Amino acid sequence: MSAPGENLRINGVRLWDSLMEMAKIGPGIAGGNNRQTLTDEDSEGRHLFKRWCDEAGLTMGVDQMGSMFMTRPGTDPDALPVYVGSHLDTQPTGGKYDGVLGVLAALEIVRSMNDLGIKTKHPIVVTNWANEEGARFAPAMMASGVFAGVHSQEYAYGRTDQEGLSYGDELVRIGWRGDEEVGARKMHAYLEYHIEQGPILEAENKKIGVVTHGQGLWWLEFTLTGKEAHTGSTPMAMRVNAGLAMARILEMVQAVAMDHQPGAVGGVGQMKFSPNSRNVLPGTVVFTVDIRSPDLDKLTNMREQIETQAAQIADALGVGCSVEAVGHFDPVEFDSTLVSRVRSAAEKLGYSHMDIISGAGHDACWANKVAPSTMVMCPCVGGLSHNEAEDISQEWATAGADVLFHAVVETAEIVE
Repeated sequence: MSAPGENLRINGVRLWDSLMEMAKIGPGIAGGNNRQTLTDEDSEGRHLFKRWCDEAGLTMGVDQMGSMFMTRPGTDPDALPVYVGSHLDTQPTGGKYDGVLGVLAALEIVRSMNDLGIKTKHPIVVTNWANEEGARFAPAMMASGVFAGVHSQEYAYGRTDQEGLSYGDELVRIGWRGDEEVGARKMHAYLEYHIEQGPILEAENKKIGVVTHGQGLWWLEFTLTGKEAHTGSTPMAMRVNAGLAMARILEMVQAVAMDHQPGAVGGVGQMKFSPNSRNVLPGTVVFTVDIRSPDLDKLTNMREQIETQAAQIADALGVGCSVEAVGHFDPVEFDSTLVSRVRSAAEKLGYSHMDIISGAGHDACWANKVAPSTMVMCPCVGGLSHNEAEDISQEWATAGADVLFHAVVETAEIVE
């Protein structure tokens, strides 16, 4: 197996142009994107991606969860493919790069291989995983989770959005339910490129994050049941206030996360009051606690403390409290050989780099269960993500894609 030479680079201008073209689909209201899973905008983005892949000579496969697999053949028909990709779906107020960079950088690798006449022993499969974000249909990384056997397809199809529409029905509606059995594909390796979604690389002035581990996560959905009552005429001592219970639980989550420093985070990003009226105490409050740590013992202990203390807080106020785990994965350690290839590529290309732990969950976390996997990261301005102001530079995007290019073709084995 020959290693790629130092002059092997992707076309950074073409990658950037592709990112800007995809960003025109499902524009947000403040410069970002709203291209949520299984919406018409998601379908439009998929069609553009397919057209580009067709032009690059790739062959499409789509599985029953809606994930897209675009294959460049290798020279050995028996060699397992190297999968490279991420996701095209976004948050409701998402940026132009979260997930999309990884998919289009994978496509750019294939385009550059075509330009340079590079052949590999192993096929390369450019991948768009469905419903990575989990914003419309929880949990996140759902299609890759079904692929890895973490979730059943029946469970995934039954997940509903806030309007009560199901994943299975919406997948059929937009025309992207494929025929392939989910998880039937076998992988030689999986690599994923992503913006950091945090401030570390920029603060350390590093262009490349060599991702060694991923944080574990619990999403705990709490339902608090109080008593709807007039906010003006109900005496304070006679209230069954689910909103107050929620506020105290939020303070508690903050305290638990701080007690588990370093290497632990916790917070709440979504809540729903019912009836959500200015002068009515809520009868029901639903919110999701998000806790994460690369340390499994810390993660487990945080969950136990939060669930125990939340029940105590609610009980003291006479409020009903139930909790459902709607998302989970254990901390991940990525494949040491692939990690070393990423690190070596950054060094060979002269890009500043550092080892980093992924703070967010990614499809690579589930792919790691079925094949050797790793990730490459580039900085994002101010560490901002899941926000329409999310930003990266063309230079950063190109550097990370160059590193990915080297790691991918080395893993797929260049044929002279």
